[in-house]
Amino acid sequence: MSIDLIAEWNALVGSLRITRLIAMSCVALSLWIAGPSHAAKPTEVDVELILAVDVSRSMTRRELEIQRRGYAEALSSNAVAKVVANGPSGRIALTYFEWGGTHWQRTIVDWTLIESQQDLKNLAAKLTIEVTQEWRRTSISGAIDHAMGKLQDNGYTSLRQIIDVSGDGPNNDGRPVLAARKAALAKGVIINGLPLMTREGIGLQFHLEDLDEYYKHCVIGGPGSFIIPVRHWEEFPEAVRRKLVLELAQRERLPSHRVAFKWRTANGYDCLVGEKIWQIFRERFPLP
Repeated sequence: MSIDLIAEWNALVGSLRITRLIAMSCVALSLWIAGPSHAAKPTEVDVELILAVDVSRSMTRRELEIQRRGYAEALSSNAVAKVVANGPSGRIALTYFEWGGTHWQRTIVDWTLIESQQDLKNLAAKLTIEVTQEWRRTSISGAIDHAMGKLQDNGYTSLRQIIDVSGDGPNNDGRPVLAARKAALAKGVIINGLPLMTREGIGLQFHLEDLDEYYKHCVIGGPGSFIIPVRHWEEFPEAVRRKLVLELAQRERLPSHRVAFKWRTANGYDCLVGEKIWQIFRERFPLP
C-alpha cells in the first residue's frame, strides 16, 4: 500500500472516530436532559391507604396491645380480602405508622402491595411485634403532615389516597389540626377517623365526652369521609374491620352517634379545644 493510500486511510479512520465520538456525546447529552429511561413507573392500585395509629402516653399498654391485635385481626379477615379482590385492579397499597407528639412518628409497616389474603396476613403478622410506648403529647396535625410526606414518591398511583387516623384525644401539640387538614384536602386526600372514646389510662384529664364530634368537625374530610367511634375496647376489632371495608369499597359516609356538644362556639365546634385543655393543665400543674 502506497504512502498516499495509508495517509488517506488514516484520515478516514480519524474522521470516523470523531464522528462516532460526536454521536455518542449527543446521545449522552439527550439522556442527561431527558433523565434515566429505565425509571420505574408507579404501580397502579385502587387505593393508597395510610393507617395512622395513636400511641401517646394517654393510652395504657393494654390499649396499645388491643389496637395492634385489632388491626391485625381486621386485616386478616375474609371481608377485607374480598373487598380488595373486588376492586378494579384487585390490589391496594398500605402502610401503618404509629404517632404521638409533633415529631414522634414510627413506621411499623412501610408501603406494601396487597394483592391477596396472604399478603394481608403477612402484613398483619408484622403488627404482632412488641409494643413500646415512648410518645408524649397528641399531635393529630403532626400525624396528618407525616402521612402526606409518605404519599410523596411512594412508588404507587391511584385515584384515592386515604389517611385513616385513630386516636383517643384532641390535638394538643404542633400546628392546629385544621391547618393540616386543609393542606391534605387541597391535594385531594381523604381523611377518615376512628375516635377512641374509652376511659382508661393517665389521660382522663384530657378526655372529651364528644370526641366523635371533634373528629367529625375538625379532623375528617374529603369525599365520603366518615368516622366510626369506639366506646368500648371489645368493639375495636370489629370497628376496624368495618372501617377498612367501607374505605376500600368507597361506600357512602356513615351517620355517627351524636352526643352532647361540650365545646360549641358561636361559629361551630372549637377545634383548638385540645390545645386549650393542655394549657389549662400546664397552668394548674406547672413543670418543676
